[in-house]
Amino acid sequence: MGVSFINGTLKRYADGRKITFTRSRPYKKNDNAHIEQKNFTHVRKIIEYLRLDTKEQQDLLSDLYRNELRLYINFFQPSQKLMKKERIGSRIKRVYDTAKTPYQRVMEDKSVPEPVKHQLTQHYQSLNPFALKRAIDKKLQRIMNTNMKSSS
Repeated sequence: MGVSFINGTLKRYADGRKITFTRSRPYKKNDNAHIEQKNFTHVRKIIEYLRLDTKEQQDLLSDLYRNELRLYINFFQPSQKLMKKERIGSRIKRVYDTAKTPYQRVMEDKSVPEPVKHQLTQHYQSLNPFALKRAIDKKLQRIMNTNMKSSS
């Protein structure tokens, strides 16, 4: 996202919601890396490098992220967290924790209240990962089909 992304529409949106409009924090050049690290797994791996221009495509993608994809990633897609980096000569050794889903991490967190954990457990038990994956694939196919129509 370069300066071209920063435009009047975005500025008015931020001002209207009393959001301080900045690109990054001063002296924190790695902020963007933390935000962008999920771009591959949560965006590029899903929609690849498609250009989605139409309102219909935007609505389909928003629906996918709000519903099936959010549930699939949070309840069924394990990820590893980087625990530490250690420089050994010119190499960097990275140590990761065991792979867990965001749901598992919440369930292990002692600061999360029990009623919330209970509600999440009920929601988890009601989900079918295979049905979610089929619904995701179906919506992605619709997005691909609208992309082919708009590009021709």
